[in-house]
Amino acid sequence: MHTYPSYVAPSGRAIVEFVRDHPFAVLATSTGGAPVATHVPIVFPPEVEPGETLVGTRLWGHMGTANAHWRQFAEQPDALLVFASSHAYVSPSVYEFTPAVPTLDYATVHLTGRVTVLEAAEANLAVVEQTVAQLEGARGEPWDPTESRHVFEKILDGVVSFTIDIESETAMFKLSQDMPADVHGRVRHDLLEGDHLHPDVAELMEQVGIDCPHRARE
Repeated sequence: MHTYPSYVAPSGRAIVEFVRDHPFAVLATSTGGAPVATHVPIVFPPEVEPGETLVGTRLWGHMGTANAHWRQFAEQPDALLVFASSHAYVSPSVYEFTPAVPTLDYATVHLTGRVTVLEAAEANLAVVEQTVAQLEGARGEPWDPTESRHVFEKILDGVVSFTIDIESETAMFKLSQDMPADVHGRVRHDLLEGDHLHPDVAELMEQVGIDCPHRARE
């Protein structure tokens, strides 16, 4: 993914947290023709806590066995994961200066790695249960799946779980951080209370702030 120095992630930790907070990604692979892509939940295994980078981290995912995509993994294990916020249109009407042009604010993280299908039923169940645990963990009152575990076990034949060992990461946090503070504030306010709401992007704008410095990468 091409990136611009003005729109890098504020830190490696911000990339880690973005992936954790957006556990639904596009998984793309290619065997020589056009890439094949599937939208899948991607979660952290239990007790995995990356520091300032996801490189070297193993992530978990799953998809339906009816989706033939997973059968390509053995032949071509190199995969791309794309995590993204919503895409927020920024109207020049909030800038209060002219001339001006519209744009889109968003954040995205691209990860590359090698994908491996998990063969054991126990591992498959662990991925499904961890997916529920991570997503429910974002709720104020998480649902307790204990009484439904037998249902999970029954549907495992329809689920393929896999690991992805992350080898590289790239991020774009394009959040009007190159604008003056007053303009940045009006853009954020418009995304919270305007005609087209994007509270997730507004929250990221608050976190990143303005004039995000370039972070050199290894």
